[in-house]
Amino acid sequence: MLRILLIDLDDTVYPSDCGLMKEVGRLILRYMVERMGIPPEEAVALRRQYYLQYGTTLRGLQEHHQVDTEDYLAFVHQIPLERYLRPDPELDAALAAIPQEKVIFTNATAEHAWRVLDLVGVRRHFRRVVDLRALQYANKPDPRAYQRALALLQVPPEACALVEDSLRNLLPAKDLGMVTVLVAQDGAGEEGVDVVIPRLADLPAALRALGEGGSAG
Repeated sequence: MLRILLIDLDDTVYPSDCGLMKEVGRLILRYMVERMGIPPEEAVALRRQYYLQYGTTLRGLQEHHQVDTEDYLAFVHQIPLERYLRPDPELDAALAAIPQEKVIFTNATAEHAWRVLDLVGVRRHFRRVVDLRALQYANKPDPRAYQRALALLQVPPEACALVEDSLRNLLPAKDLGMVTVLVAQDGAGEEGVDVVIPRLADLPAALRALGEGGSAG
């Protein structure tokens, strides 16, 4: 049976069409140009290259440039989140109906995560955030990120489900033996995951369909 739900933050806890991550992307490019002196066109290409290769732009900058990691994280998360997020009573009720422990598992920072959870009105459901720093800067989909998260939580993979909007980030979890739940607003099915839901608020029904989430169907 499942004991812990590892839930992604950005574009999972809130709708992906709210515009928040688009603003993060704009700030990432600004940082690359203004703080690192990378020409704008090159910055656009490098951001895409690093995201595809490493899962985050930051990881690429760490590998190939002299980036100040904490300065970068502070810069790209300086966002008036209240412009993009609002309380979600339906999600609050859905999370309250789930008995498993819920933990945020994110490539962002804990500070950003708690701000998001506060504004969406669901902070009370989460005792912990496993963020980029806790993962020693290994990020999804790097297998080390999942292994470190499991070690921090002291739980075997088969007792966990990962809930994510990114299929790419779900596949390493599946390989480890976790239950995998893809959050896709279009509701399209994806091979390689256990279940697909259009919104995080639909998670209780998904877990029931999986036999309360105890095993993959």
